[in-house]
Amino acid sequence: MQNGFRIDTLDRRILTLLIADARTPFVEVARKCKVSGAAVHQRIAKLEEAGVISGSQFKLSPKALSYMTCAFIGIQVNLTSNSTHDEVFEKIKQIPEIVECHHISGKYSLLIKIYTHNNEHLKQIIVEKIQSIPEITFTETFISLETGFERELPVNIE
Repeated sequence: MQNGFRIDTLDRRILTLLIADARTPFVEVARKCKVSGAAVHQRIAKLEEAGVISGSQFKLSPKALSYMTCAFIGIQVNLTSNSTHDEVFEKIKQIPEIVECHHISGKYSLLIKIYTHNNEHLKQIIVEKIQSIPEITFTETFISLETGFERELPVNIE
């Protein structure tokens, strides 16, 4: 772990419960782990301080918000003498439908994940917003037909 911090069995139990439902009250986590509420608070604070966890958030359902198309787009970037990777990244970041952007190795410079209302909306975003960025020379789009699964990292890995 980072800075020599080690996750022990109690930390794993706490994390497993909170990953299953981040809204579980600490007192309930404490009861299930057979420790005090204060112990859970202290453990969570140490895990946050060590950078193991950061904050909590609600997970939105794209389909419930009418985003019916999920796609991954590989992007080739050709930098000019007046541009940088960070500038291209910042332009990509301004497109709200793009929910993830990864700098990758291989054929593409970037790999993005995007949600759109439908395929026509996807086409519009690609043509009008992504491909209009001058440094972007090529894109390849992969439409996700279905998410097989999503999960957090297992907490038992050391």
